[in-house]
Amino acid sequence: MLQVFKFGGASVKDASSVKNVASILNKYKQTPLCVVISAMGKTTNALERLVNAYCNKTENTELILEDIKSYHFNICKELFTNENHKIYTELENIFLEIHWAIEDEPSSNFDFEYDQIVGIGELLSTKIVSAYLTEIGIKNLWIDARGIIQTDNTYREGKVDFELTQSLVTKEILSKFSEFDIIITQGFIGGTSENFMTTLGREGSDYTASILAYCLNASQVTIWKDVPGVLNADPKWFSRTKKIEELTYHDAIELTYYGATVIHHKTIKPLQNKNIALHVKSFINPDEKGTIIQNNDKRLNYPTYIFKINQVLISIQPKDFSFIAEGNLSEIFDVFSKCGVKINLMQLSAISFSVCCDYNTDKINHLVQTLQNHYKVLYNTDVELMTIRYYTQDTIDALTAHKVILLEQKSRYTVQMVMKNEL
Repeated sequence: MLQVFKFGGASVKDASSVKNVASILNKYKQTPLCVVISAMGKTTNALERLVNAYCNKTENTELILEDIKSYHFNICKELFTNENHKIYTELENIFLEIHWAIEDEPSSNFDFEYDQIVGIGELLSTKIVSAYLTEIGIKNLWIDARGIIQTDNTYREGKVDFELTQSLVTKEILSKFSEFDIIITQGFIGGTSENFMTTLGREGSDYTASILAYCLNASQVTIWKDVPGVLNADPKWFSRTKKIEELTYHDAIELTYYGATVIHHKTIKPLQNKNIALHVKSFINPDEKGTIIQNNDKRLNYPTYIFKINQVLISIQPKDFSFIAEGNLSEIFDVFSKCGVKINLMQLSAISFSVCCDYNTDKINHLVQTLQNHYKVLYNTDVELMTIRYYTQDTIDALTAHKVILLEQKSRYTVQMVMKNEL
């Protein structure tokens, strides 16, 4: 049965990691696989730095680009003994695309420029992995996701045209499995009808995998991570974590909605629509069981924790102390949408509407300036957002010790708290 695998940046960060991915794929070589791969290591971060330098003229773009180029070529030198291997020419051609892009003056649309440059990281990684698999005798076909995952022109958050994408996946991928057992393609990126590149949102490669699984009617999807599965807390913040053996679609969607980073928040819906199981497994220990996410009735029976730092708590009030009514909310939500600010928590009172958001300085400054035209706006920066699913009072007390709680919101299964350290 056809399966979809997704490998993130950490799984292909260097030559030994690429070899490890090849060894995993070799174990499944009798299974038709569509393999989605992210940019290598921290390449996306480096390309983001490049596009910021290009658009804002803050750094030398050529130096940044040369570092990115050296990183990829050094990996190739460890993977390919032939210095004249065609992979070097293929990579040079891709880097030439970036050179051409940054030679011209940037347009006024930063998000457009972002997508044309940052999305190239996935093209580099998949070219290298595909070439290495061929080098060691694993037959595969490289396919450009820009010609398959079709989106609108919402740059940095492309909205997928599922009907057109379905048609293209059937034509360009499904038909190729008669000749190839492994198809290699990119996560994170898509294309528009004008042949411009779009991205699906940060960490969007998981979403790519679920889109392809939906269109291919795959039997299952496996996301390969550097953790043993889905944990009940991020090990960066909690020393004692527990692996979750099995999750329902419902619990998985809730966790990703509240900010759990192990799976992209858009991943579950296409899989749930066709009842496709999602496995989260370790590429470090690939034989371990991992976590399975599927349709069942097994709700979690112990707490899970999601911790978000660098948050801002914004309070919006009418200048004349009138009630916050539906008309106000409609206007406020419209401003948030136009400024590209996503709300992580919201709370309404008679004369105040409070929200907690990621503190993206440029977006938040624009948001506040726009809202101040009609409202009084107060805000606290450097706050934290803690979400506990299946909470107990003991867990709340332990996690809020030495914290000042600025806002708290409880439902039957979930508590969210905006807080900061005591002075």
